[in-house]
Amino acid sequence: MTRTTRSTVRTAAVLAALTLGLTGCSSFTPPWSESTATPTPTPTATAEQPVPNDISSGSTAREMVAGPLDVSIDYWSTLSMDQWTAGVLKPVSVSLTTEITPDDGQSVYLQRATMIATPASATETFDPLSAQVDSATTTPGYLVIDPYSYTQTFMVAAVPEGATYVTLQFTYEFLVQSTPTSSDYAKQTASETLTVAIAP
Repeated sequence: MTRTTRSTVRTAAVLAALTLGLTGCSSFTPPWSESTATPTPTPTATAEQPVPNDISSGSTAREMVAGPLDVSIDYWSTLSMDQWTAGVLKPVSVSLTTEITPDDGQSVYLQRATMIATPASATETFDPLSAQVDSATTTPGYLVIDPYSYTQTFMVAAVPEGATYVTLQFTYEFLVQSTPTSSDYAKQTASETLTVAIAP
């Protein structure tokens, strides 16, 4: 074999080795070419909202205006809130008095008080319970101008097991004497709602 031939063979071998080396590295991917896809965040559980409770401390006081009347009402329950469970009778007591402006000496009477309880949860509202109505047994009604007051206890009956709270709608119907000596009366109505949690 001549020198020229040996040189040609050696060059061919080197080229073959380089070709094989490059072929073997063909699967290499530089770091800057790799995918940078952002991982999908894992959803976190949403904290359950607390159930509102207007008598969480056992009582609450409210003020309302109905025409010339300023109505002051206290609500409370003799049953502790942890015992306000779905299946038991749940008492709500009311104490109410009024003031009139201008006060010319006329009287104010409560003709009727009504409570309607509607149980519900975060996802469902159930049918209202039967209305509880206290109609005055005297004419023209119960005297409720300060310092005289009206006090009554209403009962919230059993509610569906799925209920987590109950909305109590109270409606009060008043008769206001037009003058201190008159037998003419004007009717005024005041309404409000309380929300009470049902204990699990």
